[in-house]
Amino acid sequence: MGIEAEDLGLRVDEETLQAVAAEEQIDPDTLRAEVAAGRVVIMGRPGTGVRPIGIGRGLRVKVNANIGTSPDYPDMDAEIEKARAAVAVGADAVMDLSTGGDIAAVRRAVREACPVALGTVPIYEAAAIADEKYGDFAKITVELLLEAIEAHAADGVDFMTLHCGLTRAGVELVESRGRVCGIVSRGGALLSYWMKMNDAENPLYEHYDAVLEVCRRYGVAISLGDALRPGATADASDAAQIHETLVLGELVARARAAGVQAIVEGPGHMPMDQIEANVRLMKRLCDGAPFYVLGPLVTDIAPGFDHITCAIGGAICAMAGADFLCYVTPAEHLGLPDCADVVQGVIASRIAAHAADLARGIPGAAEWDRKMSEARARRDWQAQADLAIDPGTVYRVRGERPPHGDEDVCTMCGKFCSMKLFMQGKE
Repeated sequence: MGIEAEDLGLRVDEETLQAVAAEEQIDPDTLRAEVAAGRVVIMGRPGTGVRPIGIGRGLRVKVNANIGTSPDYPDMDAEIEKARAAVAVGADAVMDLSTGGDIAAVRRAVREACPVALGTVPIYEAAAIADEKYGDFAKITVELLLEAIEAHAADGVDFMTLHCGLTRAGVELVESRGRVCGIVSRGGALLSYWMKMNDAENPLYEHYDAVLEVCRRYGVAISLGDALRPGATADASDAAQIHETLVLGELVARARAAGVQAIVEGPGHMPMDQIEANVRLMKRLCDGAPFYVLGPLVTDIAPGFDHITCAIGGAICAMAGADFLCYVTPAEHLGLPDCADVVQGVIASRIAAHAADLARGIPGAAEWDRKMSEARARRDWQAQADLAIDPGTVYRVRGERPPHGDEDVCTMCGKFCSMKLFMQGKE
């Protein structure tokens, strides 16, 4: 028996649930209970070309890769190539954040090319349409926004980021408390501008029931966007961020009551000493909903290396209970990433996710590490490559720096290889 309407109306069929349970090495009944409680979200379905994925408590930490066109670079083929590159190096999900060119065509092409869960942000397309038709983002109508949400759902996306928790009160807190970087969420900034120009409340908040009806009808998970996430370490854990989290807790409860799976998004930029408390607070206020974080970036001073600042924060965040890491690439804060940036971003976040899995005792994590250690002790280079998070890098470095003579050591120590000496001493 699958999860039926009486279980909050969440439409997850039994075949999908069993596939996720097997992948995660978790008891199906335990998984079924977590989904019904809203602490795990399941997306994808066998036979559809989209790999089933579970996100939430007790499961492996997942990694998302953002791709998408911009007005300056509307090349659809380049974004499809990035999506494929992200999946090839282990991304569990992809988000299309396109804002330029034929946004609908990009989305459909990425959906066709993407075998993993696909997310989108409908407000971007609504803003692009309003800008083209009226020359002003503020001319977005409620009808246009709901039409964009339904169009994305009809195209088969698995989840949508919707900034439903942004309110006029939250925007006022940003303005009155003197944030360094204001609102850095693109969707949040668009909606804030709309609210000011129209002297009205956020339409996604006011018409949340209509949004949920679309998501329920198409079986799309809602990712409740953190419009007021801190974009500077100095802005972390401020009143605006906490206010929005309180609203998101209310919206999670309403989504579950409507039979819609819900994820909650989080920061942003945040010093390391604040991360654990933020995760615990979010989990408490949002009743254990899966937590999806952008980083967090633990320092602001590393443009060109923000995949590293992201991985540091992501590892701490996931160890504290976050469930889904959105990568950051080396191009963050500098420009649109290329394929090489995407690959580096995915690998960095996958390392962070696995480090957290290891600390949390997720099934299979310690076994993976142990197998790699045993291969190192044997100096089995093929096994090390096979077990590596990025085998290509292993092959490249070994190929560029081959040992001179003794093939089972590396050029770091050569004949002074500690593991080889230790093993010889035991013989």
